[in-house]
Amino acid sequence: MEKTFAAITGVAGWVPDSILSNADIEKLVETTDEWITTRTGIKERRILREPGKGASDLGAAAVNSLLEKTGTHPDEIDLLICATVTGDMAFPATANIICDKVGIKKAFSFDMSAACSGFIFMLTTAAQYIKTGDAKKIICVGADKMTAITDYEDRTTCPLFGDGSGAVMLEPSSEFGIQDHILHVDGSGRKYLYQKSGGSVSPASHETVDRREHFVYQEGQAVFKVAVSKMADIASEMMEKHNIPADDLNWLVPHQANLRIIEAVARRMGIKREQVMINIQKYGNTTDATIPLCLWEYENQLNKGDKLILTAFGGGFTWGAIYLTWAYDPK
Repeated sequence: MEKTFAAITGVAGWVPDSILSNADIEKLVETTDEWITTRTGIKERRILREPGKGASDLGAAAVNSLLEKTGTHPDEIDLLICATVTGDMAFPATANIICDKVGIKKAFSFDMSAACSGFIFMLTTAAQYIKTGDAKKIICVGADKMTAITDYEDRTTCPLFGDGSGAVMLEPSSEFGIQDHILHVDGSGRKYLYQKSGGSVSPASHETVDRREHFVYQEGQAVFKVAVSKMADIASEMMEKHNIPADDLNWLVPHQANLRIIEAVARRMGIKREQVMINIQKYGNTTDATIPLCLWEYENQLNKGDKLILTAFGGGFTWGAIYLTWAYDPK
């Protein structure tokens, strides 16, 4: 029986026009452009400033662009998954709202929450629907309005995050696409990176707002150390498993959390910087959108048959890697 792979057949990204530079952050907290750049590699990030706009608006913009680019009618979509940690509201799913905003009426849709690993977990999940034949066209969209949960009085976290979205189309292929995945979770890491209040354990109240508990909380050093080791280990494991020498890997597509993490992972894998997709300097950490935004920006450098390893690490802790072969040449 012929094997079916889930291939990425199109990619689109969207970021707001408004830029928040390191110089702007210097006016908000005690920090410097040099401090931020040296420690994170970030120069600027995008901000969705319009009142009443959320993750669904970011996601819908990327999905509309993807539908147009691939010449796909909304009715052709069987499933839409949205990876996000900043959904418009607790319910309904942001994926449902995106479908309504872009006119997708014949698909089912749901959200996926795995923090910064969300895009990898979502792609892996979507691939199963393709492999079983349950779906022919799936949109995976990563969308986060991280500025909604960023504390602009906290100098350690506020330079890190930005807003953005990226979407890919998945379709069946007999040759190209997702070849393998490895996913991991360690729930004991939850205390190092999370949002303290706003869930069912600590619902919103005057007290939680006064204590500034509705923002990202992170113990940076602990997260940094684990992120480097887990992302490097899992990407190296994937290379070994599929006998991919460092020179044969066309691209590493790492989650864009910190340039020092990205460089450390590349070193551990024995690959050159030219093999690594990097755009953190422009967008910061957009959580679920970092990997698709990289694919979108580098799309014209990708060729059919290219070997890519996607890897991410996020709150949970969650981490994972996907090995895929690219399905099309630059258009």
